[in-house]
Amino acid sequence: MVKSKTINVKGTEIIISNICENDYISLTDIARYKDKFHTNDIIKHWMRNSSSIERLGFWELLYNKRKT
Repeated sequence: MVKSKTINVKGTEIIISNICENDYISLTDIARYKDKFHTNDIIKHWMRNSSSIERLGFWELLYNKRKT
């Protein structure tokens, strides 16, 4: 069951969903703060950033244990 709540950050409503006791923050809502009409471009540029790729890789190592 998905439970959601919203928080207001600098005038922007951001959804936080709780799925299986884990919280997920809406990246689209965060991007909407920068430009509400081009959120997809903001997310694409963020995903190409080398720092973002490094963080995602580190997160994968911590939380997605491979079965061997």
